[in-house]
Amino acid sequence: MTIIERKKTNWLQQIVLILSIGLFLFSLFKIGHIVYGYVKNDKMMAEIQDVYHSDTGTTNEGPSEPLQGMEDINKDIIGWLSIEDTKIDYPILQSTDNEYYLNRNYKKEESKAGSIFMDYRNNPDADDHHTIIYGHEMKNGSMFGELKKFLDRDFFSQHDTFQYKTKHGRYEVEIFSVYATTTHFDYLKTEFSTDEEYKEFLQTISAKSEIPTDVELNKQDQIITLSTCSDLSDPNEGRLVVHGKMTEIQG
Repeated sequence: MTIIERKKTNWLQQIVLILSIGLFLFSLFKIGHIVYGYVKNDKMMAEIQDVYHSDTGTTNEGPSEPLQGMEDINKDIIGWLSIEDTKIDYPILQSTDNEYYLNRNYKKEESKAGSIFMDYRNNPDADDHHTIIYGHEMKNGSMFGELKKFLDRDFFSQHDTFQYKTKHGRYEVEIFSVYATTTHFDYLKTEFSTDEEYKEFLQTISAKSEIPTDVELNKQDQIITLSTCSDLSDPNEGRLVVHGKMTEIQG
């Protein structure tokens, strides 16, 4: 090998080394940015969880209403969702569309994790037949990242209910259907022209469940749907869906 060829080879090796180091540092930066986002979001959610749970209790006038105090943080907070043995213990927000809180936290700051939010078509007073709640499936399990646990029969058998609260009432939600689907299946209907149409909708989504349940449903029942993106059925159009029957907790 001549001196010129040796210099050219060394030069190419240096270029490759510099590019490799650059790629490594860029990847490290991206990973660090993602981890920082997770940590920041978890810390922020912990702050509002502390506020919510510290306000939950009783006063001289009776049970306190911590959601009323949430208006001081953000008037768009209209409910709270809790699922035992998951990270799901979050405020529910609602805007005038289904885009605003897709990538904003409850402080209205830009956030990849977004918020847990109610469909803008729903009445936050919980008097609709069908209430829909959305959230991202985050890789660290936050937001709706652990909804997929309900596809495990053992987990489902021990966690077939969850808690849902609005400013107007508290509800126990009994899960009657869980499945992976795509956007081609319309499970997001909020209005029904007749009782028969609603009854048929309940039958359809019940039959989709990947885990059989014996929850009885009728046209008077109110249901709530938890929906998140998922690659279980399709990498782009996939969704994971949990449907539950709402029963108001008295007292």
